[in-house]
Amino acid sequence: MKNCKTTLLAVTSALALSFLTTGCDRTISHSESEKVKSDGTVEKKEKTVSESPDGTIKKEEKKSTDRP
Repeated sequence: MKNCKTTLLAVTSALALSFLTTGCDRTISHSESEKVKSDGTVEKKEKTVSESPDGTIKKEEKKSTDRP
């Protein structure tokens, strides 16, 4: 039983340490646009540029269409 608790404590500590050292992405820019067409269709576009803690830049672009 004591060995199980020690193993669980070690695993929990390792997970906590990995979350603390990784950090979070920093959002550089974020934009959203919404366009309604004459037939009622709604087009949404979302663009996000973020920087990781290691300096890499990640660009995400999401598009969705909602039809009535």
